[in-house]
Amino acid sequence: MLSLRFSLRELRGGLRGFRLFVACLALGVAVIAGIGTLSSSIVAGLERDGRSLLGGDIEFRLTHRGATPEEYDFLRRQGEVSESVQMRAMAHALRSDQRALVELKAVDNAYPLYGSVTLDNGSDLAAAFARQDGMPGAVVDPQALIRLDAAIGDRIGVGEAEFVIRAVIAREPDRATDGLTLGPRVMIAETDLAATKLVQPGTLAHWHYRIRLNPGLEAAGVEATAKASQADAGWRIRDWKEGSPGVRRFLDRAALFLVLVGLTALLIGGVGVANAVHAHLVGKTPTIATLKSLGATTGLIFRVYLWQTLLLAGFGILLGLVIGSAVPNLAAGALATILPLPLVPGLYWQPLAMAASYGLLVALAFTIWPLARAADIRPAALYRDLVSPNRRLPRPVYVIATLALFALLAALAVFGAEERRFALAFVISAVVAFLLFRLIAHGIAMLTRHARPPRGVRLKLAMASLHRPGAATSALLLSLGVSLTLLTAIALVESNLHAQVEERLPDEAPAFFFVDIQPAQLEQFRATVAAVPGTRDLDTVPNLRGRISSIKGVPSEQIEASPDQRWVLQGDRGLTYARALPEGSTLIAGEWWPQDYDGPPLISIEERAANGLNVGIGDKLTVNILGRDIEAQVANIRRLDWTSFGINFVLVFSPGLLERAPHTMLATVKATPEAETALFRAVTQQYPNISVVRMKDVLTELNDMVAKLGGAIRGAAGVTLIAGLIVLAGALATEHRRRLKESAILKALGATRRDIIVAHLIEYGSVGLVGAALAFGLGWLAAWAMVTQMMNASFYFAPGVAAATVLGGVAATLLLGLAGAWQALAAKPAPLLRTV
Repeated sequence: MLSLRFSLRELRGGLRGFRLFVACLALGVAVIAGIGTLSSSIVAGLERDGRSLLGGDIEFRLTHRGATPEEYDFLRRQGEVSESVQMRAMAHALRSDQRALVELKAVDNAYPLYGSVTLDNGSDLAAAFARQDGMPGAVVDPQALIRLDAAIGDRIGVGEAEFVIRAVIAREPDRATDGLTLGPRVMIAETDLAATKLVQPGTLAHWHYRIRLNPGLEAAGVEATAKASQADAGWRIRDWKEGSPGVRRFLDRAALFLVLVGLTALLIGGVGVANAVHAHLVGKTPTIATLKSLGATTGLIFRVYLWQTLLLAGFGILLGLVIGSAVPNLAAGALATILPLPLVPGLYWQPLAMAASYGLLVALAFTIWPLARAADIRPAALYRDLVSPNRRLPRPVYVIATLALFALLAALAVFGAEERRFALAFVISAVVAFLLFRLIAHGIAMLTRHARPPRGVRLKLAMASLHRPGAATSALLLSLGVSLTLLTAIALVESNLHAQVEERLPDEAPAFFFVDIQPAQLEQFRATVAAVPGTRDLDTVPNLRGRISSIKGVPSEQIEASPDQRWVLQGDRGLTYARALPEGSTLIAGEWWPQDYDGPPLISIEERAANGLNVGIGDKLTVNILGRDIEAQVANIRRLDWTSFGINFVLVFSPGLLERAPHTMLATVKATPEAETALFRAVTQQYPNISVVRMKDVLTELNDMVAKLGGAIRGAAGVTLIAGLIVLAGALATEHRRRLKESAILKALGATRRDIIVAHLIEYGSVGLVGAALAFGLGWLAAWAMVTQMMNASFYFAPGVAAATVLGGVAATLLLGLAGAWQALAAKPAPLLRTV
């Protein structure tokens, strides 16, 4: 092909003008490919080790109770069964007299069916649990030794039983499926659980039945049989393919966010791509004019430089794919020590294909426009374009092609994401931000063009630079503004998360949560708390666990819930009953039942859950509680303040039926710092069955999670800033030659170095300040929307955080601008003037 031959000949001159072109594409593609590869390697690890992570081919879970003999007999007919019981409990180290909340796990002799538990001393579980001198053994997490100030060989009390710590757990194959835990693991033999007397009616404990299926049986078939023959059991069933659904959901959402951040970097880089192509075509103006004078068609010219763009884009995309796929694989060893999940390093074509598609679409979308304009102009106009750029639009076919590419890019971002509403919001926000910054840049140029000329020569030079032909005002404002907007929004969201945890919650949150209080203990428990000086606001509520099995007669598995409320249908949820409207709740629809109500079950549902599940007043919900399906009618909808850290429930039943069901009580209490130690000791000494959750520990864990998440997000957003700075540098580089000539002429006419430097400072400073002001406002708006609408929390404005983020970007703009000015001033005028 003639066009390809011409392109290859021109590329022999090197890639000097396209370094930033390649860098912009490579950076964005590398981020998207790296995030996708890392996510795929984790998912592959989950699938490879799914049976070990779950502990069997299939798992049946019950809450509050174990399987009946009939149910257990059904399980045994499917294959080899391993039974374990998990619950929270208080452990007491007898030597140090330290007490701590732990995650207790009682396992049988068959555990684990897949994988193995590794102990630090090399022994097995049977030997660790065996009785020695009449004392059973336990194995613990390393963190349990720290919290209890204990060592191997020490005795610990759990409930009303005592155990000897025999070993430390080095690896527990199914630990990643436990979800959120508030304490370290303590593992005992299931035969010793009864001695603790922790399992009482209504105790919040989970019975797990893992099965190694008989040959010929499939998990899906066993699940269908169980639902048909054991419909009233209230099982929560999952197979090895979904051994850690919570981890997968988190990975999907985190990967989506980070991919969209990478796409933002790629879109900002697209501006740099367009600048690089435009600058290249400006340098090729004589060549294009000569070719057209010799009879070259517009189509031929377009194809010549389109081939160049595609070849260079392919190089940049390939470079990005190599970097993106290599970094997660090279870091697999380090990540394995950080992530409690298996990794399978490798090349995964799906994320690489997605990253390459994004890169190619961005490259084409941002280059067709300048290519079409250059190819479509007559030779004489091409020369005039050097001093008076033509503003005419390309032919309609090129405009339509550009719009189609952007539409395809948006469709790929939206339909390639699981959370499509979030992706759609991102696409709309990106379009609005790009248009807004482009309009503002155009407004700055119009304002400076038509404003009265100032008296000072420095200000006059700066204003002329903002609207002169080929000015980089638009590229500077767009790259800087979008980058700073994202950074400001992320900084404000992170500061709000810290404020919620560190500033507001410690003043309003209770000191302790008390779990598994037996109803018969309640009055004595109240007296124990009241006897400790400095305690106040004791609040107790009944506590049960249940699972929504159907809504309006439709099974929960078939309900199309909104993404942010899908969790309500996934597994067991805490629920309660109440005679009066709970404190902290606001009734927004329906009426509360009378305090003496004792009729058919009614239910109150939290506002956001009702909206997400499309539930209204009068609708019927079926909730499985203790293996029994209870149908209740929605009587009212409540609004909750989730940030209060009080006892909040999505579902509240009317009194009557649930009062007569086995249940325990939850309690919260506020206490002065001096009273906390005394209260903790009084309750744990007198009530071994009551688990005590210290809010300080929870807040510490939350702070650590926020800090780690914030660090990861800031790192990803930093990539966007790097892309913005690359585009910024590219925009300055494209006009470097013009700046050299301008400086030479100005110096020849008597301008001093100070005049030129101050003019540059005014020019770049004004663009930086306008971009910073817009980024400040848009970032604040985006952060407010995420905190108040998505997180349903109060918004705390942190002007210092936002200002520091924005001013840092302005400083970078000024430094890059001054660097360009310094190079221009360093050049001698005479050689440059001879070439003008």
